[in-house]
Amino acid sequence: MTQAPPPAIYSLAVPRFVGVPTFMRLPYVGLDAVAGHEVAVYGIPSDAGAPFRTGARFGPQAMRAQSIMLRPINPYRGNLDVLGTLRVCDAGDSPVVPGYLPETMLRIEAYTAALLAAGCLPLGIGGDHSVTLPELRAVAARHGPLALVHFDAHTDTWDAYFDGLPYSAGTPFRRAAEEGIVDPARSIQIGMRGTLFKPTDISQSIDLGYRVVTTDEALALGPANLARAVAERVGDAPAFLTFDMDFVDPASAPGVQTPEAGGPSAREALAMLRALHSIRLVGADVVETNPLYDGPGQVTALLTATIAAEILALIADTKRGNGKTPAGGG
Repeated sequence: MTQAPPPAIYSLAVPRFVGVPTFMRLPYVGLDAVAGHEVAVYGIPSDAGAPFRTGARFGPQAMRAQSIMLRPINPYRGNLDVLGTLRVCDAGDSPVVPGYLPETMLRIEAYTAALLAAGCLPLGIGGDHSVTLPELRAVAARHGPLALVHFDAHTDTWDAYFDGLPYSAGTPFRRAAEEGIVDPARSIQIGMRGTLFKPTDISQSIDLGYRVVTTDEALALGPANLARAVAERVGDAPAFLTFDMDFVDPASAPGVQTPEAGGPSAREALAMLRALHSIRLVGADVVETNPLYDGPGQVTALLTATIAAEILALIADTKRGNGKTPAGGG
């Protein structure tokens, strides 16, 4: 009989400033002990794909430090006890090789695949957006082509950066479509805004088959209608949710890799996530938190941790609603 995993540290019994920070004070386990958990939160500390600001490699540490403020009950989903519904652990960090993106991607893919093989749904906290491509490769190898639910100010579907180089934080979702690991016809990109390199920066995603919802369109739709659009687009396909923190306006999230003025507030972004439903998540990540540019109150790191917790709540709500465990190990 499998022994129940230990619970998160209870902050009414042990002060938050005591102990080594893990995500939401969850138990830390290595790869050899993740079996028995339904969701594994893990850091992806790489910014080797960053075309401008570096520092997102420190994002997982900052998110863990601020996540100690989070509590297990989610009142926005009917007082759902997220950590009582899901068996969740902090699985440490994926190995990376600073400055060597192709090798780093191989190591991220292998680490993600190991979590999946142990039966865990992987929830990455990182890292620049290049880290999502190896995650998608690992998850698609187990579940087949994925529906992508992508919150971001930018499409990240450029063909190349810097003299034709194919891998960066700006190219993962073109590569994913080309490799057949994402099904653009079941995928949606939300939050695009700002100035462009070329007039085709948005249409290039549409040409690949993605549905694009700009920031203006998302705010005009409102959370409930946007959630319906996501559910209709994804259908019953296995889905991967990726949330780039530059989706949020830099007034609410200054500590990001590529800030873009004019985005949703923290409240609006959380409302959009809390409205999501009927998505069969098999993987997720929250990326591009850069604590080197955060404010003195670490507001970006706190918001990032809160967004990751809302993704956990969506997974737990799906489990509660259909009586099934999350689709981590297949």
